[in-house]
Amino acid sequence: MSEASNEVQAPHRWVMLGVSMWAQVSGTVFVNAAPFLIPYLHLQRGLSLVEAGLVASAPLIGMMLTLIAWGAVVDWIGERTTMALGLGLVAAASAAAASTDSIPALAVFLFIGGAAGGSTNSASGRVVIGWFPPARRGFAMGIRQTAQPIGVGAAALLVPNLVASRGTPLTFVVVAVLCASASALVWWLVVDPPRPDRAAAESAVHLANPYRQDDRLWRIHAASMLLVVPQFTVWTYMLVWLIDERGWTTFAASALVGGTQVLGSAGRIAAGAWSDRVGSRLGPMRLVAVAAAGTMLALGLLEGTVLAVTLMVLATIVTVADNGLAFTSVAEIGGPFWSGRAMGTQNTGQFLAAAAVPPGVGALIIGTGYGWAFATVAAFPLAAVALVPVRGEHPAA
Repeated sequence: MSEASNEVQAPHRWVMLGVSMWAQVSGTVFVNAAPFLIPYLHLQRGLSLVEAGLVASAPLIGMMLTLIAWGAVVDWIGERTTMALGLGLVAAASAAAASTDSIPALAVFLFIGGAAGGSTNSASGRVVIGWFPPARRGFAMGIRQTAQPIGVGAAALLVPNLVASRGTPLTFVVVAVLCASASALVWWLVVDPPRPDRAAAESAVHLANPYRQDDRLWRIHAASMLLVVPQFTVWTYMLVWLIDERGWTTFAASALVGGTQVLGSAGRIAAGAWSDRVGSRLGPMRLVAVAAAGTMLALGLLEGTVLAVTLMVLATIVTVADNGLAFTSVAEIGGPFWSGRAMGTQNTGQFLAAAAVPPGVGALIIGTGYGWAFATVAAFPLAAVALVPVRGEHPAA
């Protein structure tokens, strides 16, 4: 696409960002509806924390298995079609989940919806990367990445309270409506960002496989997998911890969980703006890893004290701040013809780790208690510190 046509479309970049965010929020609400069913599955349906955690992992596993494939689809057919199609399938899976009272069938529909939901991750990230210049890309991606904590916060407020008052059928009908509306908005308003013509770029550097050039992408993927463990630990178990251990009501606990996601969103935006200012994505990412390790260790050691709730809130802010930094760096390294697959690989690793968190940390809590479990999780971001390839970082082109 020519520079002139790029200039025509450029004023609409904020519309692209807003619609992409809504698409990601809707998909995130579906995927994170499952973890917020844990109190219902555990306390009302009689499942153990490990069993409930396995059900909660179903959409994460589905998403993990399809993210690279969706990334390849984005690279070939574009962002608009991919997002609209995927969100339509998520809406259908949510409607199917509303129709069953069987726990195994619910897990199957959650898995299918998660598999379809992977469509928005790479596609919405590519929209932001394509429409924003490098000097503003960290800030814009930080805003886009707020879709995940906003979606988690919305699920925290919506799911446990709706399930308690109206049951699971209405809960999943509401989620289906959210995803269907996002699919329609994407089809109506999103314009695929410009990129070089593939035929003209056959011999250009754009088509070179970035995974064969150096190890930066692999190291970022590995570090992000480790950093997602504390993030999903606090997201998954904060609600049930507040109810079971601290004696909070479902409404009060879900309100706090939802409120902390707003703070987490602000943290992602601030981290993105910080990366633009210092001209580095990976330096700030390493510092966030250090802060996440310290916060989780403090939470584990002080879990039984009056400071525990404050530390839990702090952990929900700190542990999400790295995500946009890594995602932006991966997209920039991947370039216009590899970023879809690179972001798909990035998210696959993250969701592989995330899917192991509900049953794995649930078993750890049963065996050792919440305090030891939280302290143990601190080892993961600590290990990520050395993996972040700060010395190999190149300025965004």
